Amino acid sequence: MSVALRRVTLVVKPFRLHDVVAALLPFEPIGLVVSECRGYGRQKGHLDLYEGSEYSITFLPKARVEFTIGAHRWKDAVAAATEAARTGRIGDGKAFVAEVVATGDPGEP
Repeated sequence: MSVALRRVTLVVKPFRLHDVVAALLPFEPIGLVVSECRGYGRQKGHLDLYEGSEYSITFLPKARVEFTIGAHRWKDAVAAATEAARTGRIGDGKAFVAEVVATGDPGEP
């Protein structure tokens, strides 16, 4: 028996992480995992000064939230999470959704 699931990966600003996770909990995600990561997109990093020297910071700190959810609930969960992550500035993050094929037994070939 297979269940229709979606694997959702969200990349958000670290200071919005608590709000994003709180927005997801009512949707009862399966296996929520959070990790720190670095990345860049349209932000393209920035220049910074350290002890009088200028250097470029290309990869900015991000938080990665991964979870699995039923196929009928993923759109609402992603909408709630993106609303919670929104700051109105460039670099609010991305959402990636993939279909999951689940089997009954992890040891099954």
